[in-house]
Amino acid sequence: VQLQASGGGSVQTGDSLRLSCAASGRTLSSYTMGWFRQSPGKEREFVSVISRGGVSTYYADSVKGRFTISRDNAKNTVYLRMNSLKPEDAAAYLCAASPRGTNSPTIRQVGVYDYWGQGTQVTVSS
Repeated sequence: VQLQASGGGSVQTGDSLRLSCAASGRTLSSYTMGWFRQSPGKEREFVSVISRGGVSTYYADSVKGRFTISRDNAKNTVYLRMNSLKPEDAAAYLCAASPRGTNSPTIRQVGVYDYWGQGTQVTVSS
């Protein structure tokens, strides 16, 4: 599976962005999909995950209530809607695909994702 993330940009505090992650090579519906983010000098951080069918979603506490993950399996695309952006949300955002289900206790861990996109940069100025 090849993943291509897009939609990042430079915004101000309180603005919104929608990130997209388009898949090719294999149907996205076979995978649990996650979004992670990484800032320079920091570890890759879990942001959100969505089940294969889109029914179950989970979020990091830091983004809960502001971010919404969704997917359109017909378009082989996963989205991350980010509202009320804060400077601390600035990072490279990466999408990833895992064969595990969202009920796996390790689904928030980087190591259970087999495929990664290249990342799209989000900058938030105060």
